[in-house]
Amino acid sequence: MADASSGLAAEPRKKWKVIGPGIVVAATGVGASDMVSTLVAGSMFGYTLLWAIIVGVVLKIVLVEGAGRYVLASGKTIFEGWRTLGRWPVWYFAPYIIIWGFIYGATAMATTALPLAALFPAVPLNVFAVGTGLLGLVLVWFNRYAVFEKITAVLVGVMFVIIVGLAIIAAPSLPGLLAGLIPRLPEGSVLYTLAMSGGIGGTITLVAYGYWLREKGWSHPSWMRVMRIDNTMAYVMTGIFVIAMFIVGATVVADAGVTLSTDSKGLLDLTDVLNDKYGTFIGTAFLVGFFAAAFSSLIGVWNGVSLMFADFWGNMRGKSSDHPDSRENGKYFRFYMLWLTFPPMLLLLIGKPIALVIAYGVLGALFLPFLAITLLPLLNTDRVPKQWRNRWYTNVALVITAALFICLAIYKLADIIIGLF
Repeated sequence: MADASSGLAAEPRKKWKVIGPGIVVAATGVGASDMVSTLVAGSMFGYTLLWAIIVGVVLKIVLVEGAGRYVLASGKTIFEGWRTLGRWPVWYFAPYIIIWGFIYGATAMATTALPLAALFPAVPLNVFAVGTGLLGLVLVWFNRYAVFEKITAVLVGVMFVIIVGLAIIAAPSLPGLLAGLIPRLPEGSVLYTLAMSGGIGGTITLVAYGYWLREKGWSHPSWMRVMRIDNTMAYVMTGIFVIAMFIVGATVVADAGVTLSTDSKGLLDLTDVLNDKYGTFIGTAFLVGFFAAAFSSLIGVWNGVSLMFADFWGNMRGKSSDHPDSRENGKYFRFYMLWLTFPPMLLLLIGKPIALVIAYGVLGALFLPFLAITLLPLLNTDRVPKQWRNRWYTNVALVITAALFICLAIYKLADIIIGLF
């Protein structure tokens, strides 16, 4: 761990050069499902839900800043912090990270394969799915965080330029955009509003930010200001990206009068619309941006959630969070990477067993409320030095965040239950 003097000396000089972990966590959190839900919301409600995206960006800034602040202020990982709250966080997190990884692995590989299969239709989807999983495994397995961060930055640049460029081509109505900043809830928009304000930008990957801070070398409170700049800039970029998708939905899709499917294949539906409206070059460029967004999420999880698992399992085995087995490229880290890659390939062949899908949906819906609620005691007690504890307005923001995510969880759970009958 760097000492205070070296961190303080490095901070002003490197403030703008070291921006990185925030981009990684933001890119990892924006996947195909977020893109589809934003497109559909834009096509159904026009610009009226734009304000919900802004709210979502602010909430994610609060959550990720809290997770990062705890790590820097306490010198501990977030899992070490959860253990100080009793056994219940461990009992929740243990099945969550195992089930989540199994289902997510298949979903990420299939989603990343979709644009490739559209570009090269002669190749079966599952061939691309397996190939993207193996490519993600190799890229993360044989590279340290610094290389992984650079790869992610390139993918972010590609997806950002293409999607924002597409929004500019769509020529949005400026008065309509500005009117969308006024909070309104059109009939039938509650679920989409909750999804955009609470769901965009990641779930479990938010917690990975603290682990990427450690791998980056930001391990002391002297990096606090840099962390906050990094986090804010990253989620502002995420907000711009999501707003761009929203504009495409509100203009291109709505004008075409088509209904997009609500799963990841909805992005392929958009490709057909773009081909008809702007030509195959724009449609192909969108598929490239789609792939960049999906693959950045895949490798982000392969690295970030594997770091979380390594810390969790190392602690369960009585090893500290700084033990080599509990860190990047340790044996627990690599075990979880293999868990993300190979067992889920079976799901690509046999489909997703209903029991696992239900468990995944339930645990996933409850993770963000879990994170928001646990940050309150972690950041309001002597678990962190007094100067880094929450201010009253931060507590208010976390309470609002927890309440919003609980509402979103109820909607998701209700959808799961309805789907059973």
